[in-house]
This record gives sequence, structure tokens and C-alpha cells, in this order.
Amino acid sequence: MTTLLLVDDDVTLNELLSSYLSKQGYDVESAYDGRQALLKLDAYTPDLIILDIMMPELDGLETLKEIRKNSELPVLMLTAKTEDIDRIIGLEMGADDYLAKPCNPRELVARIKAILRRTQSTTDASLHPAQKNIPQTISFAGLLINPSRYEAHYKDANIQLTGAEFKLLHVFMSNPGIVLSKEQLTLEVLNRPLEMYDRAIDVHVSNLRKKLSRKDLPSDLIANIRGQGYLFKSELISDNQKLMN
Repeated sequence: MTTLLLVDDDVTLNELLSSYLSKQGYDVESAYDGRQALLKLDAYTPDLIILDIMMPELDGLETLKEIRKNSELPVLMLTAKTEDIDRIIGLEMGADDYLAKPCNPRELVARIKAILRRTQSTTDASLHPAQKNIPQTISFAGLLINPSRYEAHYKDANIQLTGAEFKLLHVFMSNPGIVLSKEQLTLEVLNRPLEMYDRAIDVHVSNLRKKLSRKDLPSDLIANIRGQGYLFKSELISDNQKLMN
């Protein structure tokens, strides 16, 4: 059974969502502030964390920061409709996606399923039969990903990526030299349509660029094509490698 950790200081909402998610077949553990959530994570490893931003003691962003020190567990942030800056900061800090409050419980379930589809291990063929058709690896001049194991490497050095970042890199490396629109990337990576004023993909691309550049990959490996989308310039990896040799 899929396990969830629901972290929200609104006791009534927490109980309502827990009840609804339990009826949808999830095993739900609740926490009512960030500190309590971190304590529970010491003894309990959920498949996904639903984390409210506005909480006492330790708010959602600080809690996420602590979680990301040791874990890449998928995190869905719950944010107030007007707090766009908090959504962006949450994504920059490693959240997988966000949902505005008050949220429709059915939409919450849809977001949970979307995140889990791209982050849960793909090694279990009974859970992911389509993965049998995925190539074992995709590589360009030292940059290599293994889709079946959710692993990324450059020159044998591991690249730590969140589920969204890995899926994004997978899509780019599967489509080198092709401009991919934000609409396409949102559907493919986040498993949902692009929404108005939605910057989730932009932030995930920015995070991915930073992590790749830390491994000495070209900073413009993923190019922003104004008004069209993003382009993965695989030839830059080969050129970069020649310069370093």
C-alpha cells in the first residue's frame, strides 16, 4: 500500500484529507507541524510527503530544507493561492510540485498519482510493465542516465536529481536537438496540463541546469528558446569534453 505523510497544522483539514485519502486506498500518517513531521520521518519512510507551507514551529519551507539534507523523498507542497513566491522557492528547494489551497481532494489525488508515477522505483516490472521497453541507458559523451534505475552520471560521477529533474533530463536526452514546449514538458514530466502563470517547469529546468553545471557540464546545455520552449544541445557535451582533454 502506498504510504503518505500529510503535514498540515489545520487539524480539521488534516483529518478531512486523511479520511478522504484513506478511502482512496492510501495509508496516511499525519503530522501537525514541521518538527513533528521530521520526528516521524526518523522512524517512518512514506512514499510521498504532502507538506503545507504556512505552519507554526517550523514552516513548510524550512521543513523541506531539512528533508532535502538527507532525502529525495517526493514532496508535494500545499500553498495559499496568492503565495506565488513560496511556490517558486519550494520548487527551487526541491519540491516536486505544488497545489494551491483550498484544494479539491480529487485534484490532490491526481497530483499524488502524477508524482508517484515518475518517482517510484521502476525496477518492479509488475508495477511498471511498460518499463521493459525502456532502453537500459541513454548517453552523450560521458553524460549517462539509466531510466530503469533512475540514475544519472557524468564521467562516472553520480548526479543527485529529484524525480522531476530526472524525468526532465530523460525527456531532453531522448529528444536531442528538438525544441520542446513548456506544454509538452509539463505533460511529460509533471503528468498534468500547463496552467496559467505556471512556472513549475521553468524552476525544474533551472535546478537541473545548476546541478549539471556543478559537474562541469556546459551552462547552456539546455537552451531557452524564447517563446517556444527548451532545447537540449547534446553536441555541447562533446565539444566540452574535447576542450578538457
